[in-house]
Amino acid sequence: MDYRSSDTVPGPRTEDHLPHTAQAAVKIVIVGGFGVGKTTMVGSVSEIRPLTTEETMTQAGIGVDDNYGSDSKTATTVAMDFGRISITEQLVLYLFGTPGQERFWFLWNGLFEGALGAVVLVDTRRLEVSFDVIGRLEERGVPFVVAVNSFPDAPRYPMAELRAALDLSEEIPIMDCDARRRASSRDVLMTLMRFLHSLTVNRAPV
Repeated sequence: MDYRSSDTVPGPRTEDHLPHTAQAAVKIVIVGGFGVGKTTMVGSVSEIRPLTTEETMTQAGIGVDDNYGSDSKTATTVAMDFGRISITEQLVLYLFGTPGQERFWFLWNGLFEGALGAVVLVDTRRLEVSFDVIGRLEERGVPFVVAVNSFPDAPRYPMAELRAALDLSEEIPIMDCDARRRASSRDVLMTLMRFLHSLTVNRAPV
């Protein structure tokens, strides 16, 4: 039997190829509690077709996964999301979205390997789920910014109140965002890059 035509494995799409001008790549991790919009952010901002590892939620997760505020959510990330965005012709960001449920947090060890910084997505309807996430980043010494995802039914608070509630130092950027919009998600990533650059400048020997 001739398999040459029927078993051909397609290669990457032309638009998925890494730009030939790219000179540096940075790994960024997008973290947050269950249902805060991590998969949405990676998908909205990625210039390539994002890789997702979503699985349909079943009754086995009832009582295990806290989906308050995300009752309509039918799928969940079980390993990671992956995307890529070119910030400039020379600088490329590789984006890794982490699983939100605590039972999958053991995967964080591998996902954080080599990461330069992180975005913490926050849902004001469930602010408490962000406490452990931020604590883990601080334990690892990973620089991060906080992005408050705009859900239609989510309460809005002054940034100063949110900063106090999350116990963030004054140097850590916190901003509103809409993870569904590419421009908004890109602004968050640019804020993170500026923050990382400022840390490098401030720590440079005089």
